[in-house]
Amino acid sequence: MDYTSAKARVFVMLDADGDGIISQDEYLARTTNVVRATGRAEDDPLVIAARAGGRQAWAAMDANGDGKVTFEEYDAWAGAEAFDTVCRSVLGGLFDLADSDGDGALTRPEFTALREALGNPPGHVHAAFAVLDADGDGLVSRDDYLASIRAHVAGEGSPVGEALYG
Repeated sequence: MDYTSAKARVFVMLDADGDGIISQDEYLARTTNVVRATGRAEDDPLVIAARAGGRQAWAAMDANGDGKVTFEEYDAWAGAEAFDTVCRSVLGGLFDLADSDGDGALTRPEFTALREALGNPPGHVHAAFAVLDADGDGLVSRDDYLASIRAHVAGEGSPVGEALYG
């Protein structure tokens, strides 16, 4: 595997146990981790929506339905089309869980809680926030966040992607 490609760096983060395969449990744990980090209740409509979105994304990613995704499967699936049809809503749902006041923007603590729950190291999270908070207002908008991740997975280059997945 070319560990320098944008997709490979995301794959390595998703493969939490480092065995070269993303399991369904590893993938769905992302939502559980964000729910815990944000303190939301299981019956919160945002949690229910985020869990449903995660299951939808998993089904799309695990094309052969064997309960595991290899890098080759992920590489074939991930990209702009997958982001636009599946990942945007999934990542948006996780963003919404972290957006405690529902204003469509994350403060540094909210962004940090979200990205650390998703497996990014703290130093990468702080660098990504600095890039996304270009106007220095202490907030990261949902649209800017999603656009930056899309650019990264689509191979268009993204300073945020480089910071998060470095």
